[in-house]
Amino acid sequence: MLTGELRSQIDAVWNAFWSGGISNPMEVLEQITYLLFIRRLDDGHTLEESKATLLKRPMTNRIFPEGTDPKGRAYDDLRWSRFKNFAPAEMFEVVGEHVFPFLRTRGGDGSTYSHHMKDARFTIPTPGLLAKVVDMLDHVPMEDRDTKGDLYEYMLGKIAAAGQNGQFRTPRHIIKLMVELTAPAPKDVICDPASGTCGFLVAAGEYLREKHPALFNDAPAREHFHHGMFHGYDFDNTMLRIGSMNMALHGVDNPDIRYKDSLAQDHAGDEEKYSLILANPPFAGSLDYENTAKDLLALVKTKKTELLFLALFLRLLKPGGRAAVIVPDGVLFGSSKAHKELRRMIVEEQKLDAVISLPSGCFKPYAGVSTAILIFTKTDSGGTDQVWFYDMLADGRSLDDKRQPLLPEEKLGVTPLLPLSDAEHVKNNLPDVLARWQQRDGAERQRSRTDQSFCVPKADIAAQGYDLSINRYKEVVHEAVEHLPPREILAKLAKLEEEIQVGMKALEEMLG
Repeated sequence: MLTGELRSQIDAVWNAFWSGGISNPMEVLEQITYLLFIRRLDDGHTLEESKATLLKRPMTNRIFPEGTDPKGRAYDDLRWSRFKNFAPAEMFEVVGEHVFPFLRTRGGDGSTYSHHMKDARFTIPTPGLLAKVVDMLDHVPMEDRDTKGDLYEYMLGKIAAAGQNGQFRTPRHIIKLMVELTAPAPKDVICDPASGTCGFLVAAGEYLREKHPALFNDAPAREHFHHGMFHGYDFDNTMLRIGSMNMALHGVDNPDIRYKDSLAQDHAGDEEKYSLILANPPFAGSLDYENTAKDLLALVKTKKTELLFLALFLRLLKPGGRAAVIVPDGVLFGSSKAHKELRRMIVEEQKLDAVISLPSGCFKPYAGVSTAILIFTKTDSGGTDQVWFYDMLADGRSLDDKRQPLLPEEKLGVTPLLPLSDAEHVKNNLPDVLARWQQRDGAERQRSRTDQSFCVPKADIAAQGYDLSINRYKEVVHEAVEHLPPREILAKLAKLEEEIQVGMKALEEMLG
């Protein structure tokens, strides 16, 4: 639980960075990520020391070596618990001249997030700012997974600008909706090929902790959770560092978060490897054919990233694997050969489960593009019967740039603490989406196409050229409006004109 006091501390540090000359929120978060990693290393070393003392044996996994570093500073001084007590000037020297070179050369505990520290840069400009940030982070209870996870999520929420190539942070409540719809299981192998800050992977991990707590009592299941379940790719090293730390602070020991240009490499090692894909891939650009993986072009000949990513998902999923991915509306109704062929493949050769239309302001202030969630299962043998459509009109927040909550906290999100009335449902459709999704093979089949959600048979979709736009199938009821006959309307106008003339004459007489 993130308290108001802790939020205020973070806000103060964030403002200090800005006044200190670091105005890029990504750089601010990156520097805080480094410091959190340094503290984590010290916590790990302290734990090993305690084990050695308790068991009366030498340390087996020494993170900080004995002796001094190449510049003559004792390695013990590089530990968080030591340098946090130094004067600001000395702390600044130790962190900049000794700790960061140690991070780059040693790699700490060999985990995935230590791997991404090899090009760590120290850019905090002043000793005073460093001392302030260290003091704030030192008061965060790092032993509490929820608190440190919420802390990092709060800082991620401060990244307020879209990145290049269409990158932007997916709203947390939309991520949670997609996770709830796909219901990750303890044996799943989960992948996000455009992982960014790893929001989808974090949410999947939190879902498993909540719904399947028993998995942590089983050694093989626990090992799979920490070392084999989560896989994320990105080609932005800053994002890899931030994403890795996000996973670490949410209690995943060693996820597979690595550098990879998902569309430009051979996928022989990852083909049919994953049972669940959760993703919001970038869809603002296009690639050259020569820079695109040939196996993807074999599926769909296109330069558009949104189509190539869909082809990639089909490659990565194992048979029986499922995916929930965000796509721009153009994917649903685009008329190019590539658009039509990809939709045909998903409907005819795989199993398309659902198309959920998202509100157009869902990604503001980053972008105003209209999007939808596609949910499908890889079968390689068809299986699409009825496709479930949902026209989501509200997600609990205003659809302008401010994105203000429209309801109290306890009535927001996918699983609100309190039930929603009909009037409140109009402001937050998320609980209804989840409830109706669970009835898609039953009561939803009987709903009319004038309703907010309904099912469409595969034959109807094929007849429409595999158009997946909800407006293609949704029926709108127009209320009949009765109008007066033209002669009566003209008579009323004549009478009104007469009354105006009488009024104007009376006014003229009053004015003399």
